[in-house]
Amino acid sequence: MSKEMKRKADEVKRKHDEAAKHDENIENEAEAVEEGILEDAENLTEKLNKIEEEVEEWKQSYMRKQAEFQNFTKRKENELTELRKYASEKVVLKVLEAVDNLERGMAASAETKDFDSLVKGVEMTLTQMHGIMNTEGVEPINAEMGTTYDPYIHQAVMTEASEEVNNDEIIMELQKGYKMKERVIRPSMVKVCKK
Repeated sequence: MSKEMKRKADEVKRKHDEAAKHDENIENEAEAVEEGILEDAENLTEKLNKIEEEVEEWKQSYMRKQAEFQNFTKRKENELTELRKYASEKVVLKVLEAVDNLERGMAASAETKDFDSLVKGVEMTLTQMHGIMNTEGVEPINAEMGTTYDPYIHQAVMTEASEEVNNDEIIMELQKGYKMKERVIRPSMVKVCKK
């Protein structure tokens, strides 16, 4: 074989070896990249699983809190219903005392035919009723003759021209009105002067 051919054969062999080495390097790099991708995928899968577990824990916690809140709401509604149902019990018991006194007074005066005692007993019972109303914050509305008419606390059921009082002043109270802790629970029925 000639020198030139040998040199070309060596050159081809060298290039072949370089190409094989290059292919091997590429293959090694591809394997490394593939291993890196697999490792990253495993890490991401692990992180995703942890996140899913945390989300499930939060979801369960939220559902428990929501159930607790619903139970609390129902319990409070039941307590409020119960409170409304028996809210007037204390006042009714006080009124029953006055009713008992009135019944005893009527029974006693029926036996004795003493109507002065009946009147006195009724007055005492009325005083007791006013005391009960005061303790509950109930007070009468002022609607005396000459008081200025106020549509927020008085209900004008009649009008009349009168020389004794000024225009828009009350001439007569027809039915007492009451406030309970500054709130009108029954307006006074009045006759008002309109000239």
